Amino acid sequence: MKFDKPATNNPIDQLKVVGRPHDRIDGPLKTTGSATYAYEWHDEAPDAAYGHVVGSAIAKGRITTLDVEAAQRAPGVLAIVTADNAGPLGKGEMNAATLLAGPEIEHYHQAIAVVVAETFEQARAAAGLIHVEYQREPGAYDLAAEKPGVTTPPEDTPDKSVGDVERALADAAVQLDAIYTTPDQSHMAMEPHASMAAWEGEKLTLWTSSQMIDWWRGDLAKTLNIPAENIRVRSPFIGGGFGSKLFLRSDAVLAALGARAAKRPVKVMLPRPFIPNNTTHRPATVQHVRIGTDETGRITAILHHSWSGNLPGGPTETATNQTELLYAGANRHTGLRLAELDLPEGNSMRAPGEAPGLMVLEIAIDEMAEKLGMDPVEFRILNDTQVDPAHPERFFSRRQLVECLRTGAERFGWHARNPQPGQVRDGRWLVGLGMAAGFRNNIVTTSGARVHLDAQGIVTVETDMTDIGTGSYTIIAQTAAEMMGVPLERVVVRLGDSDYPLSSGSGGQWGANSSTAGVYAACVKLREAVANKLGFDANTAEFVDGAVRANGRAVPLSEAAAGGTLTVEDAIEFGDLDKQFQQSTFAGHFVEVGVDIATGEVRVRRMLAVCAAGRILNPKTARSQVIGAMTMGLGGALMEELAVDTQQGFFVNHDMAGYEVPVHADIPEQEVIFLDDTDPVSSPMKAKGVGELGLCGVSAAIANAIYNATGVRVRDYPITLDKLLHGLPTVA
Repeated sequence: MKFDKPATNNPIDQLKVVGRPHDRIDGPLKTTGSATYAYEWHDEAPDAAYGHVVGSAIAKGRITTLDVEAAQRAPGVLAIVTADNAGPLGKGEMNAATLLAGPEIEHYHQAIAVVVAETFEQARAAAGLIHVEYQREPGAYDLAAEKPGVTTPPEDTPDKSVGDVERALADAAVQLDAIYTTPDQSHMAMEPHASMAAWEGEKLTLWTSSQMIDWWRGDLAKTLNIPAENIRVRSPFIGGGFGSKLFLRSDAVLAALGARAAKRPVKVMLPRPFIPNNTTHRPATVQHVRIGTDETGRITAILHHSWSGNLPGGPTETATNQTELLYAGANRHTGLRLAELDLPEGNSMRAPGEAPGLMVLEIAIDEMAEKLGMDPVEFRILNDTQVDPAHPERFFSRRQLVECLRTGAERFGWHARNPQPGQVRDGRWLVGLGMAAGFRNNIVTTSGARVHLDAQGIVTVETDMTDIGTGSYTIIAQTAAEMMGVPLERVVVRLGDSDYPLSSGSGGQWGANSSTAGVYAACVKLREAVANKLGFDANTAEFVDGAVRANGRAVPLSEAAAGGTLTVEDAIEFGDLDKQFQQSTFAGHFVEVGVDIATGEVRVRRMLAVCAAGRILNPKTARSQVIGAMTMGLGGALMEELAVDTQQGFFVNHDMAGYEVPVHADIPEQEVIFLDDTDPVSSPMKAKGVGELGLCGVSAAIANAIYNATGVRVRDYPITLDKLLHGLPTVA
């Protein structure tokens, strides 16, 4: 199905099932321990052996000696795979570093071997017997040190300019010129990266934890130099990904290589300390923002440069995305700079680009509001735009930022905020309110599905879409139930298998909207097949209460499959509406904090997010996504930072003892409001994504609240107490 015109009325608009707050249909499986995760396919791959990964002890250089003899003699050892005996290996298109290194080393903890043994303990013990010697080489590990030499943009991301920003800044009545930093961060999903592999002749089955089934299948085929059709990838349940499981990782490659060498199924799980250094992470940024306004507060010029680092071939952190579209201003310039660093590879982490970009931009906007003597909400509203500022002919398909801000301010009690910092006390606590705008572009991508109708009237959906804890099973079931006119209990959803039709996969806030649109397309085709079987006109027939109705006639849906299961397959393919309209999502984030007047400790007391993100397919699961994202935003603001050893080139706090993450218990009160924001330009579902929008801007809202509480402006994340103490009152 081609989607190249805005959606009109369709069966989804009935909202009998879609748009309702249904419980997760996979919830009972997860709460009873019945959901099968990557490491747990014991029934389908019995007698699995265990692989233990050996990682490089240096960040850059080469292996001079790799002696495995003692390890091979250790009890229970079945095989040891290194680059020397793995056979010729390729590299996936989406991998910056090779996933089994040797002799060259590109980053710390890069996998250099896997030991396969009868038990995990035997594999781990034998791995400790491998003797490795290295020749170290000097590396670049400090973005701040490399930044001054990076002055030109990468070839694939040229600077974007409109008007004469330098002249406009020079002429501006009020100006801001500031540098901000955000640190390297790790995903730290609950489920570690894990895979189980089994060969049957030349055919490989991989049970893994993957957000993007087809990407993994394609890059695994390139890495192993085998046809993609010889690989089956299965990932029906994922214990969190946040972007770290978008791309093929070493656990999958080493499980496949280990299984081939041991001639039996092998499972590999990366130990927690390997995950920050061996998978991807959010790269640190150094960001320079300059803003100019006239006397009334209207932005006349805005400049935003962002530096980030990566391995050769790795992408840039696109932290200027939101600055191109969030506020009006005739003169604009954005630019990205990429330094070559020898740290583990950086790539997508929840809301890549906008998350670190808004951490900076929304503090800068707050600083400008203060310089102007304006309320921060009103300053943002004054500079709203309904068109793409660089291309005024492109209107936003839907833009409710002003309503998000006004609704949030009213609901949060913003009018009671004291604009003078450091004036509100509650016992030992300095109390402050802060806010920020949220922005994330709406992305859609081709997504397909196969739908079956059997003689019992059961509708079964198959698609390689994944569920990373976001509720994909439920919203896909809701879509099929709405389209076919059956109760949710009459829908079966099967996900995460490369044998199923290619979907959008989960990531970038595109999954829910795109995958349900693909199911919509398949169900349109199934409705046509059912109508033809039962003698109805598909254009006028109603599918309701398990029956097909038209012209006073009603026939049970199941009768269409009385002679055998009906099966159809289709995909949604998006046209060029994204070129005609700017499609984005918006939020207003409001936060109250308390800062201990003696210690500088920060406690977030309450948070509110007001979101405009198209039709909300399931308010219950969507709310879970947003409050989780808000909590992650607290982590980014106050605690999450991968500490870089700039001498040895690795992340020091590479486990959950040293890398702190927040939990919902850290926030006594979280509220989410979804605006009615149906967007027919986005998809037949008229939906958009929301799971990343809930993060975008949150950290800045916390930073702004801390400033309102204390009068201390921190421009370097995370905002730890040592950065506040110097500005707190001398006498508590």
